[in-house]
Amino acid sequence: MPKLYATKNDLSEQTRSQMIALCNARLADSVDLQTQVKQAHWNVKGPDFIALHKLFDDINEEVEEYVDLTAERVVQLGGIAEGTARLAVKSSKLPEYPLNIAEGHQHVDALSTALATYGKLARAAIDEASKAGDADTADIFTEVSRGVDKWLWFVEAHLQSNR
Repeated sequence: MPKLYATKNDLSEQTRSQMIALCNARLADSVDLQTQVKQAHWNVKGPDFIALHKLFDDINEEVEEYVDLTAERVVQLGGIAEGTARLAVKSSKLPEYPLNIAEGHQHVDALSTALATYGKLARAAIDEASKAGDADTADIFTEVSRGVDKWLWFVEAHLQSNR
């Protein structure tokens, strides 16, 4: 168990250590998701360019908040937030974003996969934090899950238009 900073937080040291590890794992996913969203934002092409470019930027802004919420929870619990790009590369559970795509629907498909995976990981984190007795960490991941489901809906709507 890594050494924790002293805090008067009443969660046990074991629970705090477990939640720090959980939050750092999801932080890696969050940093990865943020870079994937920006990849789509920068490189999207086609007739829906401006709508998708703006949508992807809006998603990025909210994912930045997820990054911050998660990292700050680590520090609140007495840990060290592990949020560098290099650590994200090593730890992220998201699929690799394809670099050989350009058309809007291709980015929508790739980004919806990333968002869905991220949402699944957030929901698993809710369960893990709840089982550990850390309602605050569970609440953070509930907020993240609710938000990412909204963005997944916005992105997937572009794929569902031909039904």
